[in-house]
Amino acid sequence: MTETSRPLFEAEHEDFRKTVRTFFEREVIPNHEQWEKDGIVPRDLWLRAGEAGLLCFDVPEEYGGAGVTDFRYNVVLSEEQTRAGCSGPGFSVHTDIIVPYLTSLGTDEQKRRWLPGCVSGEIITAIAMTEPGAGSDLQGVRTTAVDQGDHYLLNGSKTFISNGINADLVIVVCRTDPDAGHQGISLLVVERGMEGFERGRNLEKVGLHAQDTAELSFTDVRVPKENLLGAEGSGFISLMMNLQQERLIIAAQAAAACDLMVEICLDYAQTRQAFGKPIGKFQHNRFLIAEMATEAEVTRVFIDDCIRRHLSGALDPKGASMAKWWATELQNKLVNQAVQLHGGYGYMLEYPVAKAFLDSRISTIYGGTTEIQKEIIGRSLGL
Repeated sequence: MTETSRPLFEAEHEDFRKTVRTFFEREVIPNHEQWEKDGIVPRDLWLRAGEAGLLCFDVPEEYGGAGVTDFRYNVVLSEEQTRAGCSGPGFSVHTDIIVPYLTSLGTDEQKRRWLPGCVSGEIITAIAMTEPGAGSDLQGVRTTAVDQGDHYLLNGSKTFISNGINADLVIVVCRTDPDAGHQGISLLVVERGMEGFERGRNLEKVGLHAQDTAELSFTDVRVPKENLLGAEGSGFISLMMNLQQERLIIAAQAAAACDLMVEICLDYAQTRQAFGKPIGKFQHNRFLIAEMATEAEVTRVFIDDCIRRHLSGALDPKGASMAKWWATELQNKLVNQAVQLHGGYGYMLEYPVAKAFLDSRISTIYGGTTEIQKEIIGRSLGL
């Protein structure tokens, strides 16, 4: 679907899109291949993104942000990053997923301490949920935080943490009451340099090679009570509330990836010759791309409607889960078809479809697996 045919966006959103696209063309695309080899994006990119106004623009002005709470701007940023094929910068993780915990749950003191740096790019954030023995089942978290009066003593380990190497602030999901079930889960903010907080290796992944993903460990880390985010024991409920937006932005990224695959395949089918004519002239390929374009358009309309509902506060967990599983599964389907259409070239990493093939596989896993999304939907239907 072309940008001008999408009634979701207005002129100011498209102006912002041009700003974002220019930033990625100048600052990211020329360097991304090297960052893929390095396994990490340099911190100074975050500072440049902050200077360009691309980080945490929904943070209130009193805490250093622009106070722009229209989620469509967040969507534009994610769409343009997807279109650029630059999966390394963890801007969306920072802006759409983690910082909202600080703005919605933080005290005034916490917001003044942390948010200006989040906006400027001086502070990079991460959230540590997944453990070696606890993934989708958050109630299985074993990381503990024992009340020691003026601080908590934090012990445990986390894995698959996006922005894990670069992060200055890590929101740690931990258990403050071992006997209270989900009501015993809390959120503690661990800061770079706290004694006992260690980072493991930068994990080697199938895709997203420039996105730093780490193992984290906490050994008798003294976390001040001032770093408790929200009320003690309210962590599980806070996670459930914020996961909805996380799943929606993942769905938006997936829908953008579907649109991109259609564009790439259409261009290839019109230019690649076989048996004396463009391969798009063969009925199988023509039908394949027709199906891809239709599925991508239907998905785009659905995701845009979910975004509208999110803007009005009407998107429920069922809708977010539907969006997330459907769009990401389609993303993987279309990318796989794109590789097949490209033949041997589709298996070469110098072609964008090969990189997209590697990067897309995680989309049906992070933010809650497809199976978890279907479980949420099924339960909401009374099953």
